[in-house]
Amino acid sequence: MTGTTLTFPAVDAGAVLAGAAHHFPDRVAVRDGEQFLTFAELHEQARQFARGLHEHGIAPGDTVLLLIPNCLWFPVSYWGALYAGAVASPANPALPPAALAAQLADSGARAVVAHPASLASVYAADAPAPHLTVVVPGAAGPTAQGPTAEGPAAQGPTAEGPTAEAPPPPAGRTVLAAESLLRYGRAERVVRRPDDLAHLAYTGGTTGRSKAVRVLHRNLLANVAQVAWFRGAARTVLVDGLLGAEQDKERATAHHHAPGTATTLAVAPLFHAMGLIGLVGNTLVGTTVVLCARFDPERFLADVVEHQVSWLGGSPAMYRALLAAPSAAGLRVESVSNVLSGAAPIDPETVRRLGELFPNALVTEGYGLTEATMSLTLHPVDPALGTPPGSVGLPVPGTELSIRDLTDPERELPVGGTGEVWARGPQITDGYHGRDDLTADQFRDGWLRTGDVGRVDERGFLFLSGRAKDMLIYKGYNVYPLHLEDVLAGHPAVAAAAVIGVPHPEAGEIPAAYVVLRPSATASAEELMAYVAERVAPYQRVRELHFVPALPVSAAGKILKTELRARHGELTAETAAGVTTKGDR
Repeated sequence: MTGTTLTFPAVDAGAVLAGAAHHFPDRVAVRDGEQFLTFAELHEQARQFARGLHEHGIAPGDTVLLLIPNCLWFPVSYWGALYAGAVASPANPALPPAALAAQLADSGARAVVAHPASLASVYAADAPAPHLTVVVPGAAGPTAQGPTAEGPAAQGPTAEGPTAEAPPPPAGRTVLAAESLLRYGRAERVVRRPDDLAHLAYTGGTTGRSKAVRVLHRNLLANVAQVAWFRGAARTVLVDGLLGAEQDKERATAHHHAPGTATTLAVAPLFHAMGLIGLVGNTLVGTTVVLCARFDPERFLADVVEHQVSWLGGSPAMYRALLAAPSAAGLRVESVSNVLSGAAPIDPETVRRLGELFPNALVTEGYGLTEATMSLTLHPVDPALGTPPGSVGLPVPGTELSIRDLTDPERELPVGGTGEVWARGPQITDGYHGRDDLTADQFRDGWLRTGDVGRVDERGFLFLSGRAKDMLIYKGYNVYPLHLEDVLAGHPAVAAAAVIGVPHPEAGEIPAAYVVLRPSATASAEELMAYVAERVAPYQRVRELHFVPALPVSAAGKILKTELRARHGELTAETAAGVTTKGDR
């Protein structure tokens, strides 16, 4: 089916911040603790950062790798790289040397902007050394007022070198303090073509080695405009040549916010697609972003109350941890009007409990992939439309979904049929950087093979069954772990659950569950397996259940089932050696 059609301005992604600085100059763009930057200040520092990159040999088209946690320096560096005409390449600041070396080589980065804690990996990475290493302060971001053209700001490192936390660099490396890049004056924004590369987005690596997705400027602009239309009833417009967003008042509801009025918390890592596209999209509509360097449920709830946050975004794993926080018991936060869940399907029990914590909020879901820039579907922000339970939403404007037969991908299934989800739209990216073989397999004639299994109803709502690779076959029957995970999550003792398929000599594969219990709750493996058995068909029953203190998750909150499968292999080996682990906590 086809979503609503929008017209996307033919501009580059740098126009997003330039437009926000014009339309919302004095509004806080990003806040980190007591420090903040307005949209005008962020625009100014991005121009200064771009000039500093140019002064040190970074040219349009060069790649700048970002190894920065959620702090003010991330948006300054990201927008600064784009303003310089460079390609940004955000990466996990915690990458060990070998993984970092692979990304440095893969991206061809000529500059690295790094937090001091990441420098040991930068210096130890066995890869071609980048032309330039820029070190951001370890504890502080750029000052609110910023430096002048005459010299660096008083706060933070100086032009002589990186902060004291940084280890000594290898001989021959050019290493500078980030503040020193801001001393050369302001650059005019380098305008790029819509088909130029904006950034390299590395996949979460939940099924293997992380891959670099080529996100073009037009992909980025299209996706943030699509989300703005859904989230804020906002239209992307060009006014006097400047990009902006205006509210579509005919579609506005109590859960929509006019551009320049909302506040959100950024807890998803900004190096991940969910966090990064959220940052760009919030800039487009003038939303204030309060940065969270690390998710702490108690601190998170305190920030929501202190800043009167209106929009929340996160993963089911994050929300379950939030609901388990002691301060959440009996708390009602009325400022929040929208709670968006992504990264993985959310279970009905968690949705219900979020409704109690945020009584004025509409709890919605979305679905997307790094290969689709970010978003493919979202719940409409309008309770009157009656979003069906279990759905992950409607396609965002300009997006088509096709459900294909799992054994014959060329055959499109009718409405209601379950198969692999294919997607086509302006946000579908340019494939994998330097991997033509993988690109040809997953990107076909404008369509993206998502690898997810689902169905579309007669209204166009998408329902997911799980990853095609996660589906297991028990005695010839297809079993989808997601359904079993939802059932387990409904038990009052269960905080989180994940189900994987494991080999079995007679059945082929059997469902094995890994369960995290809520604090102070008790339950046996037999009790939980019986609970599931009462609610599913016989062939869907969980055949093994193991208690764990926590589930392994990626930085974006996705459960790492590859790690669970590896752990199960270890358990199987221990059992064969006479060590019983089933049901252990």
